Amino acid sequence: MSDARAVLATVRAVSKSYDAGRIAVLRDVSLEVRAGELVALWGASGSGKSTLLHLLGGLDVPDRGELSVCGLDPRVEKDRLVLRRRHLGFVFQLHNLIADLTVGENLRVPALAVGTPRAAAEERIRALTRRVGLDHRLDHRVQDISGGERQRVAICRALMNSPRLLLADEPTGSLDEHTGEAVFGLLQELAARDGIAVVLATHERRFAEACDRIVRVRDGQLSEVTA
Repeated sequence: MSDARAVLATVRAVSKSYDAGRIAVLRDVSLEVRAGELVALWGASGSGKSTLLHLLGGLDVPDRGELSVCGLDPRVEKDRLVLRRRHLGFVFQLHNLIADLTVGENLRVPALAVGTPRAAAEERIRALTRRVGLDHRLDHRVQDISGGERQRVAICRALMNSPRLLLADEPTGSLDEHTGEAVFGLLQELAARDGIAVVLATHERRFAEACDRIVRVRDGQLSEVTA
């Protein structure tokens, strides 16, 4: 297989529980994600979708099982740091932007974290915001822009360091129908045009059905949904 469709993330026999094992969230789950794929983790609230994203992104660690993301192990601290700074982007339902900062200032934060030269960072910011139609908002504070604009800023922030894998946790969940479709369309474009692997956690079937693959999450287990 060519590098363009290389496996970027592997989950093998992973389990995760909370409350000293009394609350089992994921049970012996396995998954592969390839470059350029838009994969839906589809299921109800509380089914384990977010937990799986957190494990992939190194925000949590499994009780048992193996993980590999972009050739690194998110269970290992030094690998987690490299993953977050260089290979992964996160988009959350509640965008997690800094409300008192401007759009431009929010986008400079991940560039500063990895020491990107200022000129290169500014060029990247301009390119990303033009792409999502927000270049005219660079000097506006986040608290002064709409919910849909904030989510587009959050996607730009996730893309600042050119990640290979984008993890999106219900990114349309707090948006109206029209704005949600626009945000989802941007995620589709990133996978198809840029070759970024996107793992999208969603409870909305219409978005899941528009993805390349649907992986149903139910009762802590995964099952591939075929047409």
